[in-house]
Amino acid sequence: MSDTPSASPQTFRLRGVSCAGCVRKIEAALSDVAGVEEARVNLGDKTLVVDGEVAAEDCVEAVESAGYGAELVQANARELRDQQREEEQDHYRQLLWRAGIALGLGVPLMAWGLITGEMGVNSPFQQMAWGAVGLLTLAVLVLCGGHFYTGAWRALRHHSATMDTLVALGTGAAWLFSMLVVVLPQVLPESARHVYFEASAMIIGLINLGQAMEVRARGKTSAAVEKLLELQDPTARVLRDGEEVDIPIEQVQTGDRLRVRPGEKIPVDGRVIEGESLVDESMLTGEPVPVKKAEGDGLSAGTLNKNGSLLFEAEKVGADTRLSQIIEMVKNAQSSRVPIARLADTISAIFVPTVMIIAVVAALVWYNWGPDPQIAHMLVVLTSVLIIACPCALGLATPMSVMVGVGKGAENGVLVRNGKALQQATDLDTLVVDKTGTLTEGAPKLTDIDSTGDTDELLQQLASLESQSEHPLAEAIVAAAKQKNLSLSAVNGFQAITAHGVSGEIDGKKILLGNRKLMQRESIDTGDWPAKAEALAEQGRTAMYAAVDGALAGIIAVADPIREDAKVAVNRLQQLGLRIEMLTGDNRATADAVAKQLGIEHVHADLLPEDKERIVADLQKGGAKVGMAGDGINDAPALARADVGFAIGAGTDVAIESADVTLMRSSLHGVADAVELSRATLRNIKQNLFGAFVYNTLGIPIAAGVLYPITGMLLSPVIAGAAMAFSSVTVVSNANRLRFFKPSHDSGNGNGGEQ
Repeated sequence: MSDTPSASPQTFRLRGVSCAGCVRKIEAALSDVAGVEEARVNLGDKTLVVDGEVAAEDCVEAVESAGYGAELVQANARELRDQQREEEQDHYRQLLWRAGIALGLGVPLMAWGLITGEMGVNSPFQQMAWGAVGLLTLAVLVLCGGHFYTGAWRALRHHSATMDTLVALGTGAAWLFSMLVVVLPQVLPESARHVYFEASAMIIGLINLGQAMEVRARGKTSAAVEKLLELQDPTARVLRDGEEVDIPIEQVQTGDRLRVRPGEKIPVDGRVIEGESLVDESMLTGEPVPVKKAEGDGLSAGTLNKNGSLLFEAEKVGADTRLSQIIEMVKNAQSSRVPIARLADTISAIFVPTVMIIAVVAALVWYNWGPDPQIAHMLVVLTSVLIIACPCALGLATPMSVMVGVGKGAENGVLVRNGKALQQATDLDTLVVDKTGTLTEGAPKLTDIDSTGDTDELLQQLASLESQSEHPLAEAIVAAAKQKNLSLSAVNGFQAITAHGVSGEIDGKKILLGNRKLMQRESIDTGDWPAKAEALAEQGRTAMYAAVDGALAGIIAVADPIREDAKVAVNRLQQLGLRIEMLTGDNRATADAVAKQLGIEHVHADLLPEDKERIVADLQKGGAKVGMAGDGINDAPALARADVGFAIGAGTDVAIESADVTLMRSSLHGVADAVELSRATLRNIKQNLFGAFVYNTLGIPIAAGVLYPITGMLLSPVIAGAAMAFSSVTVVSNANRLRFFKPSHDSGNGNGGEQ
């Protein structure tokens, strides 16, 4: 293991971690290590992520000093997941046989007690028989529950207490008392000579069974990362010395030429150099319609080639591919903490010591003031309180929901950077939206052409003229002519007239294209055409006058078209309770026209990049919880300033790096999906926390015997063990309900799919 400090996040696999108390201790131990900026333990998959310039050796030493084990993960994502899956399966099988052996002893003993009622020691024969059962029970405790006792001893050595402490104390106390009854029955009154070997065995068996069910359910929470990893093909077909050779994907280098056939996945990011095909990118973008790819088009690793053969050049390989970065982002987000988790952390910090005190106090009360047999009742209460109070469910309540929620977001093309953003998105009441590229296509297109003569001839002349210009509007006119297969003519004397337009000569004719000022300057009569230009402007289109040889030839309009789904997405966001504010550097007339079509009331036009950030800050000062959606470099300051920044995935790297949430598809539906998902996830976390709190709040008093005056019965330690074991299973199962989440846009209703 390298002792060189690393600035990039390091991932460690943990051993001996079982509850929220373990998480707190490990993170506290690492906070004292020089160079550690942040340490995040994910109880869900028992991993540790450390940020900062720190040597791996120092991190491992800190974890071991806290009483746990750690190992630096040096495998790639696929190998790591394979190792984790194999270890989980081994652990699952191990837990099952532990449970089987313990219950194999405990169930018959419990049945014997229920059928015969003979669980006492009142004769030498009973001493010998129960002594043999006691030794058999000890073997079960060591073989099937040894990890609880070693964990408790490790915690004791480090002056702390964990879930293992409670289990070890509860089952150990029941066994020791029972052996006291067997060895020295005469020191106890006859009414107290009751053995509880079945309780020790049953508790160990039930907790192991519960943990096995938890491991099985927990495996489903990482299904999203599993699906992403499955998108990576292990091999790639590379052209070497004129031949196609299959090599491991790790050996592909930038600049290699690769062949991908129909039905195969794209192995790395690259650009097409030969061939045409339809590529299914739904696994990355969420867009169901395959995208046509031809020479010059980009390809992303993990996408599926549908019907053609493509030759492409590798541009990004290994950890640099878009898919690898997505996997890394999802894993980091799954290990991050949401602010609400601090509540569970605070309670867990004092929970186990408090429970131990409550158990001792309750036992003393029963010993001094309880009915006969006091010693037996005292033991039952002590064991039941210790067992039922284990805070496993509390520690799992938040990380399980975050793992599933973040993974579900990735499946829907919503990449959440951290847990904080996931929670903050639930509180948003205002969404600030950039116009160009977010509400609109971001690429101007020719929308209207009206001429006094042949329309195609006029378009051919204007496209020929604009082919000499670098203006974005010019590109739209040239593209429209090419779409109609109109050939462009040579242009002489091209001139760009600042703030007016362009002019030039084509086939001996003087062509003008520009605004009304250009027509007035050239003394060209525009007649009633200005009324048409104003009507187009009201629709958000930029109208230009065209003249040929001194006479008006027509009018042409270019616009940045509104995205096909923008209106539905805006309406959906408004139904979610968000106030939409549109920001744009475009002119007021165009901005108002777009806003009117989309039903947006609040518009800010003629803005500079710093103006966008200022508007977000002003809204926040007014008490608003602001989300910002954008795709350009000029949106980056506002994205960083917002409470939650949403970067359109097709946007710039700067915008994506500045945002908290990256949308893999260029649609505002992604923002609505993210808001619905965050609300569903937080609701799920609250359900888990409420269930865990209520469970412990009600369980401890019942175990302490508050219902005895009413029912005349105490809670059996066996029932307490079963309840504790299955409380964790309940939390994990509830978190897995998020796997059925469907955005309302997909499910056709107005609510998120979380139930």
